[in-house]
Amino acid sequence: MSHPPENAVVTGAGRGFGRAIAAALVAAGTHVVGIARDERSLRDVRDELGPRFTPVAADATDETPAQDLIRAHRPRLLVLNAGAAPHLAPLHEHTWETFSRNWHADTRHVFTWTRAALREPLAPGSVVIAMSSGAALGGSPLSGGYAGAKSAIRHIASYAADESRRAALDLRFVTLFPRLTPATALGAAGVTAYAARQGVDRDAFARGMNPVLTPEQVAKAVVDLAAGPGGGVHEYLVDGAGLRPVG
Repeated sequence: MSHPPENAVVTGAGRGFGRAIAAALVAAGTHVVGIARDERSLRDVRDELGPRFTPVAADATDETPAQDLIRAHRPRLLVLNAGAAPHLAPLHEHTWETFSRNWHADTRHVFTWTRAALREPLAPGSVVIAMSSGAALGGSPLSGGYAGAKSAIRHIASYAADESRRAALDLRFVTLFPRLTPATALGAAGVTAYAARQGVDRDAFARGMNPVLTPEQVAKAVVDLAAGPGGGVHEYLVDGAGLRPVG
């Protein structure tokens, strides 16, 4: 795929990275089906982006919308961005329910949509971009199972790429690892928690992250990856300095 796709599905499109990704794709000429649980946030995105954005209020971990939307819209791009805000506490202050929260949301929804993409399958040349996290590379001791859940996403994408090759489906699976940033609600909560853990001022902690990653930079990375030739690189880190391969 050497140009932006005609059709895309973006999960978690109501806020943060997902909303920015939907906006960047629409600006590039793509029709975006945006999924989120919050109908109000989706209406706001639709009002902002216009008729090229189709809102769908649904649980992205559910198999039914994954299958139905792939069949109905035949997207050439899936951006798997949905996820839950982690419970921010040290390990001994977690319960198993809080520790496993992101496995049931982030990981499960990537598994669900990746499975549907392989089983339908998507059209040859289609791209699936799974949003992991820099936490999958460096850990996140205040986020319970978040880092492990995001690491599992990396493996799911790798397994899917292998299955695509074995079945000659010609699907490209890419994992994107955004660094922690105060520019989203989830990231801002993490920055506050880690600043307190280190006993430093939040603003001082944030200044140590300069240049700060923005949702718009993540969105540009997604558009560039979707439109690029791909090659042999399937994992990318994105931070305030830009996009670069992992490994």
